[in-house]
Formats: sequence, structure tokens, C-alpha cells
Amino acid sequence: MATRLTANVKAGGCASKLSPKILDRALRSVPRVVNDKVLVGYETADDAGVYDLSQPGSEPLAIVQTVDFFTPIVDDPYAFGGIAAANALSDIYAMGGKPITALSLVVYPAKGELQDLEEILKGGAAKIHEAGCVILGGHSISEDEVKFGYAVTGVIDPRRVLTNAGARPGDVLLFTKRLGTGVISTALKRGIADERHVEESIAQMLTLNRAACDEMLKRDVHACTDVTGFGLLGHAREMALASNVTLEIHASAIRYLPGALEYSKAGAHAGGLNNNREFVESCVEMTETIPSEIQSLLYDPQTSGGLLISLAESEADGFPGAYKIGRVTERAAKPLIVKE
Repeated sequence: MATRLTANVKAGGCASKLSPKILDRALRSVPRVVNDKVLVGYETADDAGVYDLSQPGSEPLAIVQTVDFFTPIVDDPYAFGGIAAANALSDIYAMGGKPITALSLVVYPAKGELQDLEEILKGGAAKIHEAGCVILGGHSISEDEVKFGYAVTGVIDPRRVLTNAGARPGDVLLFTKRLGTGVISTALKRGIADERHVEESIAQMLTLNRAACDEMLKRDVHACTDVTGFGLLGHAREMALASNVTLEIHASAIRYLPGALEYSKAGAHAGGLNNNREFVESCVEMTETIPSEIQSLLYDPQTSGGLLISLAESEADGFPGAYKIGRVTERAAKPLIVKE
């Protein structure tokens, strides 16, 4: 009989990430190495790194690389594998790249159910192949807490790299998915989640951001990031700081997964949500009348979340699958302003 994967983890999915406060402090101590071929490094907390392979006389070409793995966010092992794959692939799509190869990262108990491991691997492989990507191999470790994900390499035109550093005053902000995967996962772990809400959340997490990436490449997009473990406001903060602008977000425009508001109101908040709030809230000017359950969801760690896109209003019209949640202004006292 299949085990309940979420029962033995402290936090599920991207909520299992290190606190952004701890990570930020540790990364400051790492010496920066200058390399002219590095087009995007980790200095601006972007989604993936980009390395220029272009040679004189040849077509411009760069590789885009990322790695992402985490603990189970759902109990179904096949779905967990697929979600982990979609989440890793999302970093490539957020940069405007095309994923081509992947390496799997497996942490699994030696005495765990072999059938569950097989289903995790099959679910991940199906999603990787859906993206037109191939798995070249991987690495495994025996440990009690299950973790799974991929290191993904893609190709990208070095002249069309999308980063989080290009948002411009006057741009509008689009978002491509709904919020709430973190609170739904926490509700599932606590045994209070409605099965229909879990199914909706799973369906969204399994949806690749490939179509949104393809659409971005048809338009003049100024900046993009995918919203994952640091929550909408955490990733918006990174875009605002990297671009030296202020992002104005309208809470009433944001769409939420079914059940997310109820679970947030019930206090189904992962530790990752509280870590995000502690790190980010000093950067946020928040309208006090916004309900507390919505305020919390803005910090909710997302898994395989949507793309946050900054582009001119004329370019935003008719963007399929995306909706407007705010705008970009000149830098104000705070990098983030959240209104009703």
C-alpha cells in the first residue's frame, strides 16, 4: 500500500526551502568571480544562470541552468514527481529558455516502498518529456526524508535573456497562475483539506509555464520571474530591487486557488510563509484594510507557481492565460506597495 508522502516531512514543496533571511546572509559571504561569459549569475537572485557559448562567426548561443528539488507536497508519488519536474523546468521558462536536458536528484529511504520511488521517477520523467527535454542521468542518496527534483539545462538566445532586472516605470504586471499551493499543502498535511481543492492545486502545479514562455518571446517583455518558495511578495521584492523600481500590487486583482482563502483564514500556514513574511515585510507598504488571510497568502510559498511578468501595457493586451495584478512605478520609499 502506498505511503502518505506528506506525513513525514516538516514542510512540503518549495515551503521546505531555507529561510530567505538565512540564504541572503550566507550568499553575501561568497566571493564574486567575474567572468565575461556569465550573462546572469546569482547576484540579482534570478531564476537561473546564463552562460554565453557564442563563438566569432557563429550564431549567438547560450546555456541556461538551474537546479531545484524539495520534499513531497502531495501524497500521490506520480503527481509529486511531475510537480517537482514542472517546478524545475519553470526556472528555464522564466528566463525565456528552452529546456533540453535534465539530471534527477533523488533522496529516498533505503527501506521505503519501491513502488512509490518508481512512481515518483515515472511522474517526473513524463513531465520532463512533455517539455521536450531528455533525462541524462542523476544522483541518489539514502535518507529518511524524501526529496526529489532536477538540475535542468536549456538553450537560450543571449540577446533575448529575460531577467528580473528589467522592469520599467509605466509597465504593467501580469501573473499567470493562482496563489495558494502552500496553504493547501499545509491543510493536506494537517488532514483538513478538501480532496477537490487538492486536485485543483495539483492540476495547476503540473501545468508547465511553457505556453507563457512562448508567448513572452512574441512580445517585448522587460522582466520576468517565476513565483515559487519565497511567495509572490518575496519574488516581487527581488524584481523591484534588481530593477530599482517599486512594484504596486493590487490584492483584489489576484486570483486564488479554491479553498486557499479558507485555509489561510484557518491558519494553515507553513513555516516557510512565516519566514517569507519576516524577511520581506519591511520592504512592503501594505494597506491595513486588506484582510489578514489575503495578506498571508501574498507571502505563501508557492510550488510550480506562475510567472510574474513586467511589460508595457500595449504589449500586455491579449496575453493568453495571464491577468493584470499591478504596475511598475519609479522607486518610492518601499520597493513594494500593496493596495486593495
